[in-house]
Amino acid sequence: MNPFSDPQAVARYAEGAPRNVPGYYAMQRMTALLLAERVPEDARVLVLGAGGGLELKTFAEARPGWSFDGVDPSDEMLKLAQRILGPFASRATLHQGYISDAPIGPFDAATCLMTLHFLTLEERQRTTAEVHRRLKPGAPFVVAHFSIPQDERSVWLSRFAAFVVDSGGDPDKAANARAAIDTQLTILTPEQDEVILREAGFSNVSLFYAGFTFRGWVGYA
Repeated sequence: MNPFSDPQAVARYAEGAPRNVPGYYAMQRMTALLLAERVPEDARVLVLGAGGGLELKTFAEARPGWSFDGVDPSDEMLKLAQRILGPFASRATLHQGYISDAPIGPFDAATCLMTLHFLTLEERQRTTAEVHRRLKPGAPFVVAHFSIPQDERSVWLSRFAAFVVDSGGDPDKAANARAAIDTQLTILTPEQDEVILREAGFSNVSLFYAGFTFRGWVGYA
C-alpha cells in the first residue's frame, strides 16, 4: 500500500517528518527567507508536494501577504494539509495531482521539499522543467530531498537510520525504512541533482542546506 493513501500513516506524518529529517523546520524557514529575497509582499507561490501542509504553514506564518497553490497526488495528505493550515487555509488553494495539474501561473516562486526523490529520473526532469515553465523570469525555486554520493550510499543510509533511532524512533522500524528507501526511492548524487536544475533552465543554482542524507538547492528561472 502507498503510505500516503493510508489514513493512519498520514496521521503520523506530521510528527515523523520533523523527527527523521535533520533541521527540518530550520530548512523550511531558510526556504521562506530565500523566497523572500526575490518575491513581492503579495507573492503567489507554487508548492509541489504540499500534502501534509507543514511547509505551507511555515510559509504562511512567516509571510502574511503570500498566497499558495499546493499540489499533491494524495487526497489524504491534502486533507491533512487543510487541517494543519487551520486559520491559514483560506490563503492556500490545494490541487490533487502532479505538476501537470498545477495552474500555469506565472508564479513568483516555487518549492518542492522532500518530494523529488519519489520520482524517477525522467519524471524528475520533466517535473523540474514544468515548474520552470510556470515561473516568472528570475523567480526562485527551492528543492530539498535525498541526495548522496553513490559510492557511499550504504554508509549514508545507515546514518539516516541511526539518526531516526537517535530521534526516538524504533530500531526495527528504522531498519525497515532504510531498506525501503534504498529500494524504492530514486536517489541521485548531488552533482546529478544540480544538473537537472540547470538543464531545466534554472541559473545560479546553489546549495543552501545539507543534513546527513538530505540536500537542498535554490535556483532562479
